[in-house]
Amino acid sequence: MSQTRRRPAPNKAAPKPVRTVAEARAEFERKGLSIRGWAKAHGLPAGLVYDILRGNPRRRCLRGDSHRAAVLLGIKDGELPEAA
Repeated sequence: MSQTRRRPAPNKAAPKPVRTVAEARAEFERKGLSIRGWAKAHGLPAGLVYDILRGNPRRRCLRGDSHRAAVLLGIKDGELPEAA
């Protein structure tokens, strides 16, 4: 009995590389952006973004604004719902 190998679907996008919190912080420094300004531009509470970048264990980034912030920061692989 011969085994056939499955090929990955050609139209599937490769997963976006996830970066660490330290890399996300370094990106702000490299670009000269303030965390507060970035948060405001994305409609997020600045305290939330600071908590996520600080590694606050209460911010698990599972849903809501914390999930959205983590995906936008690139520290979590996820999807953002389309605005209705």
